[in-house]
Amino acid sequence: MKNEPLTLRHRIGLEIARKLNNDLLKEHPLKQLFWECTLRCNLHCRHCGSDCKKIAGHPDMPKEDFLKVLDSVAASTDPHKVFVIITGGEPLMREDLEECGKAIYDKGFPWGMVTNGLYMTRERFRRLLASGLHTATVSLDGFAADHNWMRGNPQSFERAVEAIKMMAEEPGFVFDVVTCVNKHSYMRLEEMKEFLLSLGVKRWRLFTVFPVGRAAKDPELQLSNRDFRGVMEFIKRTRKEGRIKTAYGCEGFLGNYEGDVRDHFFHCQAGVSVGSVLVDGVISACPSIRADYHQGNIYKDDFMEVWNNKYQPYRDREWMRKGECADCEFFRYCKGNGMHLRDGKGDLLFCHYKRLQTL
Repeated sequence: MKNEPLTLRHRIGLEIARKLNNDLLKEHPLKQLFWECTLRCNLHCRHCGSDCKKIAGHPDMPKEDFLKVLDSVAASTDPHKVFVIITGGEPLMREDLEECGKAIYDKGFPWGMVTNGLYMTRERFRRLLASGLHTATVSLDGFAADHNWMRGNPQSFERAVEAIKMMAEEPGFVFDVVTCVNKHSYMRLEEMKEFLLSLGVKRWRLFTVFPVGRAAKDPELQLSNRDFRGVMEFIKRTRKEGRIKTAYGCEGFLGNYEGDVRDHFFHCQAGVSVGSVLVDGVISACPSIRADYHQGNIYKDDFMEVWNNKYQPYRDREWMRKGECADCEFFRYCKGNGMHLRDGKGDLLFCHYKRLQTL
């Protein structure tokens, strides 16, 4: 089975989205700022892109250093319009996480976090809420055997589910569950959906592994092209049901699935509206980008000066028009896929659209 040519509906939608994104490129408003606050982690996940460890090779960033970045942002941007996302590693490894969150909130920035839930307790959740926690993302990669296999800890599933329950019980708290679909979990997606609904989950994001970090050499994590299409069909069907808001992750141009498996058409926002500060002070974009597309360092550069005057590889992606992208008719929409799928030489690791074609 091969992808059919883009329907007229998809072409019109993609053209509108392309023009809107071209305007966004010119303005490049900072909307999301990731803070990689630590590389320490309490798990050993098979698919970790950054290869985090319990004892990290780099110390946590002092909160005062990141707060100076926020001062730079607030000097020229309304802080209420820039969402800070604390990530890692595992943010809950920091004993001062509540202090960090409170300081971010006091400066006028809404903030959320990405967590595996292992160290989340009701007491800690209460403290985080009191510190201004707005949203959270919890990782759950299947049922107990599959999730614990993926995460390398026999308590991981139970603790993640408990964290999800806490968040679902909190009135008005916005959170989502993110699932890495692999060979082990693919066959149980329908069961997983019903389970999440029983927990009170309203938002569910699914993604597939990209070959970086530990996942690069693990065939158990890679779906076949047929199963990859099956994930798209599952998401499309689930969205039509309307019982749980489901979406595929932000990566990859998906042809005729565009507009049907996400709330938006594909366009990599790394360096366009998404920035990041990594644990060593590096100024980057999406924290999933592990190749060296760094733009500066907060210990020698002003963040907003870098944001406004650099990021050229992110905002003009004509350099990606090479290899299999060179003569692709959809480059005008895809712009070479996500930056995190480019290696240190700028070569594409894999193409989502091509995976959907070769069946």
